[in-house]
Amino acid sequence: MSIAFEPIAVGGTKLANRVVMAPMTRSRARGGLVTSLTAQYYAQRASAGLIVTEGVQPSVIGQGYPFTPGLHSAAQVAAWREVTGAVHAAGGKIFAQLLHTGRIGHPVLLPEGAVPVAPSPVAARGQLFTPDGVKEFVTPRELTEPEIERTVADFANAARNAVEAGFDGVELHGANGYLIHQFLAPGSNRRTDGWGGSAAGHARFAVAVVSAVAGAIGGDRTALRISPGRPDNDMHEPDPRPVYEELLGRTSGLGLAYLHIMEAADRELTHALRRLFPGPLVLNPHTGDRPTGPEDLALIEDGTADLIAFGRLFLANPDLPRRLATGAPLNTPDPATFYGGDAAGYTDYPALPA
Repeated sequence: MSIAFEPIAVGGTKLANRVVMAPMTRSRARGGLVTSLTAQYYAQRASAGLIVTEGVQPSVIGQGYPFTPGLHSAAQVAAWREVTGAVHAAGGKIFAQLLHTGRIGHPVLLPEGAVPVAPSPVAARGQLFTPDGVKEFVTPRELTEPEIERTVADFANAARNAVEAGFDGVELHGANGYLIHQFLAPGSNRRTDGWGGSAAGHARFAVAVVSAVAGAIGGDRTALRISPGRPDNDMHEPDPRPVYEELLGRTSGLGLAYLHIMEAADRELTHALRRLFPGPLVLNPHTGDRPTGPEDLALIEDGTADLIAFGRLFLANPDLPRRLATGAPLNTPDPATFYGGDAAGYTDYPALPA
């Protein structure tokens, strides 16, 4: 059998296989709370070696999309317990992805008078959907140094809440143009103080967050996702390697559960960063316009990665590991279905015989 279906440990969490359900925004929370449909959705996919949840904001100001859940209140912790309980009852493992969107957001999603925050007052080009319709991104407010320190503390507190809610660990979202990534990239971080300027300055916020979370819940329950060189959400990183080498060099001693790379077209950069990281590597490989598929499991066989993250195929195939292991037919993802209405996902997907 392929190595992809052999067990592996990420930190202190033992996984049944190396097929990871990638984090995917759902926008189905109500008042920042997940619902019973969320529990059903994730429990359906508990045969994944690891589930990484949709992005979960660590603070009120960290919300950048409508109807997304948080982990900064007692009510939110209680709501997530139903989800983690359902996944564990089905034999699965689940990490919460902590996501502060930074400049990617809009004031209509925040308390009255608040605006999105970022390392520098540089607006992202683009738009987002809000309850009031499509809006242009606004110029964010630059974080002060005391606010940066409070934001780091917010991540650590949300990680503690995740453990209290029953999660096996947390993944810090340092990718795709959100706050941690905004500090890493020169296009969005134009600071000249100790939080920008040099490679060490650009990496400082990410290092601080990872270190604080590892200190709060243990490095073995802390993971990091990065996307060096990707242009998502108007990001510009002409030469990402020095900053990411600095980041991994300064966190390599924390015993992190895994590193998750959402890959740009530069496979050599992936290889270089893998050599710097001492733990397991989860790879969301660069595949062009197609979703990650069965052919990408070869990246585990050849040693490029230890685990492969699948996104769209998990929406249409909740039993994806079984289908991949047996070579069974795969359902084709239908965006009109998984983005429409308030459904738990493919609850009526074409099932395989028992």
